[in-house]
Amino acid sequence: MPLEWVDYRDAVRLYHTNQVAYACGSLLYHVHGGFNALTGDRSVIAVNSIIATVGKTPGGPELRDRYIPPLNNKTLFRRDGNLCLYCGCHFMSRDLTRDHIRPVSQDGTDEWRNVVTACRRCNNHKGGRTPEQAGMELIAVPFTPTYAEYIYLKGRQVLADQMEFLLAHISRSSPLRTRLEISLKEGIGRHRDIHSG
Repeated sequence: MPLEWVDYRDAVRLYHTNQVAYACGSLLYHVHGGFNALTGDRSVIAVNSIIATVGKTPGGPELRDRYIPPLNNKTLFRRDGNLCLYCGCHFMSRDLTRDHIRPVSQDGTDEWRNVVTACRRCNNHKGGRTPEQAGMELIAVPFTPTYAEYIYLKGRQVLADQMEFLLAHISRSSPLRTRLEISLKEGIGRHRDIHSG
């Protein structure tokens, strides 16, 4: 199961301390260490894009099934594809806001199923009203990301082999799945985070 993103330094530590059960995905780095005083050999650790660690996660799959990820604007905007879910236009993150479908002033909660990405204009127009009261319609239904979806939402750019790994853990009925499959087909920009799972 996908657990978290780690950078190459954390991955090297996991390899060095024999915490990596196996590695898959593409080879990202060869990290060179010091020289052995007796043999003169230099240590080298090959770091892959996906590593499986030894041990169990507290709570295991049962906990992941009930997991509710923390809500923040960065992952909310990424969940909604940087689209305003009222006007349907694409915006830069700096031009987006978190809108409460049922406003907090009307006992709405600050949780995934009650918030959507909205541009400033639409959010100001809606104000402290529900979409119905403001005569507005949502273009998508908000949802709470699963653990694997949240791992994707937390990442930056994802390598193709990492995306395939994540997709294997994301339901076919997920609202994100189609978007992720399209990203995979279009080719995903490279970055140097390693996926630990």
